[in-house]
Amino acid sequence: MDFPTVGVIGAGQLARMMVPPAVDLGITLSLFAGSPTESGAQIAPHTVGSLADQEAVLQWARRCDVVTFEHELIPQELIEAISATGVKVFPTASSFLFSQNKLAMRQKMQELGLPNPVWQAYEGGEVSINYPLIAKSVSGGYDGRGVFIINELEELQTLHERVGQKLLLEEKLSFDFEIAIMVARSPQGQAATWAPTLTVQRNGICTETVTPIPNFSPALAAQTVQIALQIARGIDLVGVMAVEIFVVGESLIINELALRPHNSGHWSIEGAVTSQFEQHLRAVLDLPLGDTSLVAPFAVMGNVIGVETDKSPDLYKPYLHLMARIPGLKIHQYMKELRPGRKVGHVTLLGEDLLHLRSEVSHAVDYLSGAIDE
Repeated sequence: MDFPTVGVIGAGQLARMMVPPAVDLGITLSLFAGSPTESGAQIAPHTVGSLADQEAVLQWARRCDVVTFEHELIPQELIEAISATGVKVFPTASSFLFSQNKLAMRQKMQELGLPNPVWQAYEGGEVSINYPLIAKSVSGGYDGRGVFIINELEELQTLHERVGQKLLLEEKLSFDFEIAIMVARSPQGQAATWAPTLTVQRNGICTETVTPIPNFSPALAAQTVQIALQIARGIDLVGVMAVEIFVVGESLIINELALRPHNSGHWSIEGAVTSQFEQHLRAVLDLPLGDTSLVAPFAVMGNVIGVETDKSPDLYKPYLHLMARIPGLKIHQYMKELRPGRKVGHVTLLGEDLLHLRSEVSHAVDYLSGAIDE
């Protein structure tokens, strides 16, 4: 039997991080890239084309045994067209919808009896949620984009006119902190979760994760796992998924879903027996899922995000410095141009002393991004 080829639509850093586990599993990756300079396309076999060219996508997909995704910006009709060729597509279009359409996701969480914030769809009518509230684009938003704090009706009406489409409105929660949990599920229904993760946000972008969550009660951790497993079953997930959650006292409120490898799971590359990237490949190929146990007491991950600087820093010089200063630090750079607000890499450090880990990761991130030069 020939070993399978997994097709990935998208060739960014998530596709790039699928390459090492694909090699380890003995399978072939084939990326559908928008450009040969994209992060994943630089190191993996790929076809360059546009998602608007359906025939080009289908021609590529026919050479794959299964097709999956590394981002949400894929038309539902394209996913269905690939499925119609007989090529397996995971997650399926009906499952993937819940990471593409925030209204559909809220409706599904309500149907499953899971904890939502107070929410409503808005098309210019009455508003039943108290101000200030959160308005979200129904599709297309990520890393803080498409999310707006609204203080009064006139502000909401102006936003609605500018966006020109239905909005999702949610109550503005006063939450203690944000967490995420990664879950994987295979076509046969085997499922596995990793330890819940603390996510630290700045300007809508995740800057740091800490796994496991410090001082998190076992009861809340168990509830987080059950929520993830229930969603995975309820939407018939195949692949990996991130469930983003707000912690409000002793309550958990679901924020968003991402049906793909996710920033909050990057720590698992070094910090777990099986990374989210290997597990995603295992799941879409219906292979037995791997062990998700941590390999150290704590795993701290920091995102390297471009800052406003007068000049683009030389990343290799700080890389050499950090390798000498912190031998255990793992540095992932995505081979992307450094621009303000753009994720261009991440670092991970494992150990027991959480204060030390967070301090060293913070220094490494600032040094690599150009925020500091010593």
